[in-house]
Amino acid sequence: MDLSVNIAGVQLQNPVLAASGTFGYGVEFEDIVDLRRLGAVVTKGLSREPMPGNPSPRLFETASGMLNSVGLQNIGAPAFLRSRLPRLRQLGVMVVANVFGYSREDYLETLAILNDGEGIAAYELNVSCPNTDQGGIVFGTDAHLLSDLVYAAKQAARRPLWVKLSPNVTNIAQLAKVCEDAGADALSLVNTFVGMSIDVQTRRPRFAKIVAGLSGPAIKPIAVRMVWECSRAVKIPIIGMGGIATAEDAVEFLLAGASAVQIGTTNFWDPKATENVIRDLRRFCEHRGIEQVRQLTGAVEIDG
Repeated sequence: MDLSVNIAGVQLQNPVLAASGTFGYGVEFEDIVDLRRLGAVVTKGLSREPMPGNPSPRLFETASGMLNSVGLQNIGAPAFLRSRLPRLRQLGVMVVANVFGYSREDYLETLAILNDGEGIAAYELNVSCPNTDQGGIVFGTDAHLLSDLVYAAKQAARRPLWVKLSPNVTNIAQLAKVCEDAGADALSLVNTFVGMSIDVQTRRPRFAKIVAGLSGPAIKPIAVRMVWECSRAVKIPIIGMGGIATAEDAVEFLLAGASAVQIGTTNFWDPKATENVIRDLRRFCEHRGIEQVRQLTGAVEIDG
């Protein structure tokens, strides 16, 4: 049973990755998860300088999901290279660095810093975070800004460039094509949906930023649909995510057109979810005589 996949020149031993923002920098999980078994670890969003993130509370559980307003708190790209990346290399972890900026220049300067990091396999350009006042989703919802940023980032990056798209748009397939045309090597989708929760006792929003990002099983059917739409619009690989908790969830994304998947919110209640999905994905394929997991990508059967 061959679980390996190739994402724009990055060879992964299996298609199951830990999603950005749900797995720290990876090293925090080394006593719980055998990190070497994962397809890759996608780091917390890294910025040019440290970011404090949003005020608490930052998380709120919803029916079949979770709202978060963390705000991309991180130690900054230089500190990541000094204090986290060396240990990840020692552990033999495949590392994808998630990159965030408030401006075009921020993104490019962060990439310039990370270019010096030995052991990074690819970059994931975060143009879809809804929990900041600037940057992020501002780029991901404007075709012209997105095209300009992706083109510039591709010129600056010394490694394959994945772009993480926002679902908070009218036509995500159109923006996927914008990224492909601007030079993106792969797409990650989807990020969280903008949501809101109000405390009925105080009549106040639960988050200081009022809105937050909804993730978890509640968004999976919409995320699967968006992966399917984008797979029909572009030729570059897609990494799907959104509510994946089981191997069957992962297979659903693969059938819709994804070449790999990321597990996010599930890590909060089951830190070993990534390992479990890899194990069960192998069993799923073996029981059905599927010799290569790549055979599942885009294999959904639609009449007509």
